[in-house]
Amino acid sequence: MTNSNKVIEQEKQKRRAILASYLGTTLEYYDFLLYGVAAALVFPKVFFVALDPMAATLSSFATFAVGYFARPLGAIVFGHYGDRIGRKNVLVVTLVLMGLASMMIGLLPTYQQIGVAAPVLLVLMRLLQGIAIGGEWGGATLMSMEHAKKRGRGFAVSLVSAGGPTGAVLGTLVMTPFTLLPNDQFLTWGWRIPFLCSVLLTVVGLMIRMKVTETPEYAEARKKMEEEGKKPSIPLVTVFRYNKRHIFSGVIGGLAPLSFATFAAAFLLNYAVVAGHSHTSALVAMTIANFLNIFTLPLFGALSDRVGRRLLMISGALTGIVVIWPIFLLVHHQSFWTLTLAMVLAMPVVQAMMGGVFNTWLSEKFAADVRYSGIALTFQIASTLGAGLSPLIAASLLAVGGGTNPQWVALYFAAICVISCIAYIYSRDHFDQELATTTEPEQKPDSSYKYNANVQHQQLT
Repeated sequence: MTNSNKVIEQEKQKRRAILASYLGTTLEYYDFLLYGVAAALVFPKVFFVALDPMAATLSSFATFAVGYFARPLGAIVFGHYGDRIGRKNVLVVTLVLMGLASMMIGLLPTYQQIGVAAPVLLVLMRLLQGIAIGGEWGGATLMSMEHAKKRGRGFAVSLVSAGGPTGAVLGTLVMTPFTLLPNDQFLTWGWRIPFLCSVLLTVVGLMIRMKVTETPEYAEARKKMEEEGKKPSIPLVTVFRYNKRHIFSGVIGGLAPLSFATFAAAFLLNYAVVAGHSHTSALVAMTIANFLNIFTLPLFGALSDRVGRRLLMISGALTGIVVIWPIFLLVHHQSFWTLTLAMVLAMPVVQAMMGGVFNTWLSEKFAADVRYSGIALTFQIASTLGAGLSPLIAASLLAVGGGTNPQWVALYFAAICVISCIAYIYSRDHFDQELATTTEPEQKPDSSYKYNANVQHQQLT
């Protein structure tokens, strides 16, 4: 194969990798939104009918939380195999597992049909979803990043991140028509159709992923290890042994972008209704913000390839500290457009400025042979602490303020931005990781990361 043909093939593989990863992330957030809506509107009346309404609702949302707490397990399991047998093989498994779990939720019998086995099966499917998502995110990020050139890593990874708002918009568009059905039809069969439609995304994503080759960076790292006669280590053990500070800074740095994601998608949506906006207005405003987020995430990702990761993330955190107050003031104005502006400030601006860069910033902390385990575990811990707990903490702080005064909520999210900003300031940016490994027995902690800011800056700019 000539050099020109190799370049063409590499570009083709890069596009396939980005598209396949984008579709996987889209499916993840599509299912996330569907489950959240169903947990509020359907599951208490279908799977928890033996309980009183309040207990049924709490039980339904408890199954929603189960998915978050299952994610670190998925990160550990699939991260291990992603570093040992390759990114592609693991991503095929996670995509199929996620798609099948979502489809099975749409096919589950009700409590009236099989009794207590119905909610048990629902929890089991939610566990499988969480485990699959825990492995999916890291692999999708690396499949795009390691197929891209160093100069374009930020943009390539941010395109995958754009699958999040794409899935949210798609989920809203698919679910909304079925919510307009008569209530008995919606509860009987209407809510099931959107879950079953996830099979289409799974099939398309699988067809593309089967054609993607293993990432060049991972293949080179494994080849070098074999040539030097090194034994593959247990990736998770190696990560904890040599990269503890990277895990810590990654978790702290992830709190702000991940907390702001669920702040907008969960807490702010509910708060808008409490403040007097209709459910329809709040949902439409959220959909507009998600749609814009599809484009701002890649915009900030591409910009990070020019100016560096930390500068944008610090800017995003500082912006969050400032605009969290006007966001609440805008929500209190009884106007659809001020509500939309509040949603836009929270998501396509603050969250995207950090979230469009965070995945690349985190991935560049770890060497290729342990990167899957490192980023998957770090991200899912940050996701559980940030995205998983923030809405609950915010709701509790709002209750302290009497249910209508959001000052403690604003202080909480401002504090999170301060904490993450400190992590960005004191964390290195742009690692020279070509063919880096962390398995040499004589290695000292972090010695595999040859930091060269000047060289790296030249490569990125």
